[in-house]
Amino acid sequence: MQENRHLMILVAGPYRSGTNDNSELIEKNVKAMTDTALEIFKMGHLPVLGEWFALPLIQAAGSKKIGDEIFTEIFHPVAVDLVGHCDAVLRIGGPSAGADEMVKTAQLKGKTIFFSKDEISALK
Repeated sequence: MQENRHLMILVAGPYRSGTNDNSELIEKNVKAMTDTALEIFKMGHLPVLGEWFALPLIQAAGSKKIGDEIFTEIFHPVAVDLVGHCDAVLRIGGPSAGADEMVKTAQLKGKTIFFSKDEISALK
């Protein structure tokens, strides 16, 4: 990896995990990922979240609730595809099968995996 290179970094963390689909807890998870994305942006990189791509599509497709057929058809597949367009993945937060899937996908594609923002800031 070249120094001072601007990276596109997917922030992967829990979305539904541990929430029992409680919207307040899901919002807290999204805020944690978004706050992390802002920090990555301030480091000079381009952060992305799969949720930023998937959720508007899910809504437009007519999903009625989290986890319904439409949601399932779009949510993780969009994030998995997005990994291929990123340089790296930053895994944050607690247990999450979906976030772990993003890490595994990134590893299979030869992408850089970060487990701490400090690893990213050390690139400069």
